[in-house]
Amino acid sequence: MGVKLAYDTWGEGPHTLLALHGFTGSGASFDHLRPLIGRSVRVVTVDLPGHGRTPLPDKTGRDGFLETVDAVVQLARELGGAAESVDLLGYSQGARLALAASVQAPERFGRLIMESGSPGLHRRQERSERREADAKLAGFIRTKGVDAFVERWEALPLFDGLRRLPAPQQDALRERRKACTTEGLAGALECLGLGVQPDYWPSLHRQRLPTLLLTGDQDAKFTNLARRMAAELPVVWRHAFAGSAHAPHLEAPEEYVREVLSFLQTPWYEAPQFEPAILAREAAHS
Repeated sequence: MGVKLAYDTWGEGPHTLLALHGFTGSGASFDHLRPLIGRSVRVVTVDLPGHGRTPLPDKTGRDGFLETVDAVVQLARELGGAAESVDLLGYSQGARLALAASVQAPERFGRLIMESGSPGLHRRQERSERREADAKLAGFIRTKGVDAFVERWEALPLFDGLRRLPAPQQDALRERRKACTTEGLAGALECLGLGVQPDYWPSLHRQRLPTLLLTGDQDAKFTNLARRMAAELPVVWRHAFAGSAHAPHLEAPEEYVREVLSFLQTPWYEAPQFEPAILAREAAHS
């Protein structure tokens, strides 16, 4: 049957935005944006496998990643009905899954927003090394437990920007992370990690969805990745938030929501499609 994604819905806007959180998060990771988004958009926040209320996929490794992508596409189909597409936003781990879903079923989605995301690792050796690193980290989680892992995770330079948040916000973020289960986090590393993700770099030039790439300008690695992606994507916008690092949705929420809503509310018109015979007649009269 495949994995079934748990989700919550808030907001009442005319368009649906499907939001995918990062590793150690849950659908509640976007709750602080509710008063800022208001009634502008209907937001559907997902618990990804191994997080919140969603179990791990039946399959492991790359098959588990693809099973999760199938679940995202299926949820979009249920939310959008027979014809309506939904917009897709993902942060970090969620951004990778969002890109994968948009590549697999572009007809199900209207626009794509990737925050601090990656299309994958291009070299086989890089993927192998990353799988080994994720397996070691999964082993650490199973041996030492979630609390020890969270302490180690929060100390990574990647999250320097989060250490500048007010203490109550840092405490709330830590509690959400500690609410994860040992097997949920370890299993998510093994089936949703960068090492098992397919390489989507070759697919970028065929991606026709209007795409917004968001990063923090203090996160040099992912800002550089966004520049490289922007050079490959046909229809793309990019924004780096001044003074933010890996998680602008937490570090600069007001500016983040302004960028997201501006992108979603800007009219987008596809070029009209003409039949070859019509094009031939127009060429003959020109």
